Amino acid sequence: MSNNFYQYQVVTNRKQAFELNTLKNKVVLIVNTASACGFTPQYAGLEELYQKYKDKGFEILAFPCNQFGKQEKGDNEAIQQFCDLNFKINFPLMDKVEVNGDNAAPLFTFLKKEAPGIFGSKSIKWNFTKFLVDGNGNVVKRYSPTTKPEELVNDIERLLTV
Repeated sequence: MSNNFYQYQVVTNRKQAFELNTLKNKVVLIVNTASACGFTPQYAGLEELYQKYKDKGFEILAFPCNQFGKQEKGDNEAIQQFCDLNFKINFPLMDKVEVNGDNAAPLFTFLKKEAPGIFGSKSIKWNFTKFLVDGNGNVVKRYSPTTKPEELVNDIERLLTV
C-alpha cells in the first residue's frame, strides 16, 4: 500500500485509468457521492466551488458509491446523465467504488488512514464525506457529509495561496 496520494491510480467513469500524479501542485477535493441521498443537492455547491477555483489550481474528484442505503444504484452512464441533467457538473466523475470494507478502493483506504473520522474511526459513515488534499499530496482535512461545500471555502483558499 502506498503512503503518497500521487502514487494512486483511479478509474474514470468511462473506465479510463487516471493517474493522481497528474494533479501535483493542485488542491484536490475527493468526495464519495450518491444520486439518491439527502445530501445529493451538495453537487450544486461542489460545482460552484469547482467553477470558482478550477482556474486557480483546484480539482474535485467525485466517486459514486452504493454502500450507504443503496443510494447509488445506477451504472456509470446513468450517474453521469443524472448529474448532467440535475446539476450540470463539470468536475470529473470516477468509476463507482466501495469506500469501506474488504473491497474498498485503495485510495479511500489511504484517505481514511491519513484523516481518520471522529474518535479515530477509519470508516466512512455516509455519502458526501469529503477529503481535502494540498498541492503536495498531503491529506489536510476530512469533512463530514453534513459539511456543505461552501463551508470549505476558507480551507481551499488558504491552500491555494500557499
